Amino acid sequence: MESPVSLIELRSTENKEKPGNPNTRGSQPINLNHYATKKSVAESMLDVALFMSNAMRLKAVLEQGPSVHYYTTLVTLISISLLLQVVIGILLVVIARLNLNEVEKQWQLNQLNNAATTLVFITVIINVFITAFGAQKTGILAAKTSRNPF
Repeated sequence: MESPVSLIELRSTENKEKPGNPNTRGSQPINLNHYATKKSVAESMLDVALFMSNAMRLKAVLEQGPSVHYYTTLVTLISISLLLQVVIGILLVVIARLNLNEVEKQWQLNQLNNAATTLVFITVIINVFITAFGAQKTGILAAKTSRNPF
């Protein structure tokens, strides 16, 4: 009976020898640092889209003025969300710049990633409340109100 090590070695050489095998990665290992950088860039793009959306919401609320229901609540929630998004963006830049392949930095990267994930979760919750408090009248009710405001 063959030892488990020799079977693993045999299987790994079989995969390398077959051309067109989807499991073949050549002689280069996966660059985890490159993967983490791509992930951070994708998260940053989503963060920019949400940041622009919140900036437009803040502008709309400020243009409508204090007469809007929940004005103070909306301005506060949108401002907190924008601030958290800036902090998340800074964290993602720091995470992308650190090298995941360096063992001594992996603990720090893990902590930064956990902090970014927590802040993203809080931002999502805040944005749910922004959407709930910022709901505008739509449909027939909005049409009646715009024709006859009194």
